[in-house]
Amino acid sequence: MRTRAAVLEQFGQPLVVQEVELEEPRAGEALVRLVACGVCHTDLYTASGADPSGYAPAVLGHEGAGVVERVGEGVSSVAPGDHVVTLFSPQCRECAHCLDKRTNLCLAIREQQGVGLLPDGTTRFSRVSTGEPIRHFMGTSTFSEYTVMPEIALAKISPEAPLDRACQFASGLSTGLGAAMNTARVAAGSTCVVFGAGMVGLGAVAGCRLQDAERIVCVDLSEERLALARGQGATDTVVGGPDAVDRVLELVGGLGADYTFEATGNVRVMRQAVESARMGWGLATVCGVAGKGETLDVIPRYLITGRRVAGSSFGGVKGRDGVPALVERWLAGELDVEPFVSHHLTLDEVNRGFELMEAQDGIRSVISFS
Repeated sequence: MRTRAAVLEQFGQPLVVQEVELEEPRAGEALVRLVACGVCHTDLYTASGADPSGYAPAVLGHEGAGVVERVGEGVSSVAPGDHVVTLFSPQCRECAHCLDKRTNLCLAIREQQGVGLLPDGTTRFSRVSTGEPIRHFMGTSTFSEYTVMPEIALAKISPEAPLDRACQFASGLSTGLGAAMNTARVAAGSTCVVFGAGMVGLGAVAGCRLQDAERIVCVDLSEERLALARGQGATDTVVGGPDAVDRVLELVGGLGADYTFEATGNVRVMRQAVESARMGWGLATVCGVAGKGETLDVIPRYLITGRRVAGSSFGGVKGRDGVPALVERWLAGELDVEPFVSHHLTLDEVNRGFELMEAQDGIRSVISFS
């Protein structure tokens, strides 16, 4: 079949929306009709050329939600008509990592996914005119009307969940929620500080609230975003800057917060998160993705005196099990995702989504395919 898709042809250049060929799903795969897709910073990060593991040509996009149209041989967990959220972090439920509670980093298709291929080492996208393969992105490629994905990278969700909101659980929102709930495992009555009030940071604020944290401080440069953080449960807000650590420490009593979260991708802010963690037992969780070649500079004294640093990929969420559970909490009224969707776009406007992101205009632009 043919489908319209946004293709990264050259790093640093706008994506090109064009018609491409899409093969039928093979064994263990499903054909998904996308209904909605968020424009996430990771897509921009790769398109810009800053991602050291990036490649082109590729169909970008990974924050999608849609409906299963057809399935390949052996697929049993999803069927035509099922509503699904796409997972850049799959869950095979069989590898050593999937069977271990300590991580969500599934090993089953990691190598092929990292180079833009499906599990059998091939692609389903190709050029209409020449048949040249076009690679997949993060195993999802959701900047397309239709995509083919591994069964283990699809989370089946309630059909009652509006897909233009559910797509947020495919990446940023689950990352933030999970960082607080799974990686840090925030304790009730604790003090938390979240650096960054984009989608991931706002999710972390909400996750700290769901974990019954007593005090939640959010730090960001934007007063508008800080207002959104208060709506998600932040009890205090701080305008970011070089003196942010001093101001946070003053707020939380001098010794630091029990849990801190970094959700900006800025290595200087990562350091602030470490320095704002409590002496003795403070845990700093890093969620942001830094640029190519950047390193985190931490004074060893901060670690020697009891602070710890943890990384969090997709919030430690085991996708096929965890995402449907988070969606159910949203449907039950425990989460408010409405304020996150700031712009509605068409596929042809995908580059506009990148422009809005760079201008920090809103939290999430959502592409609608219907």
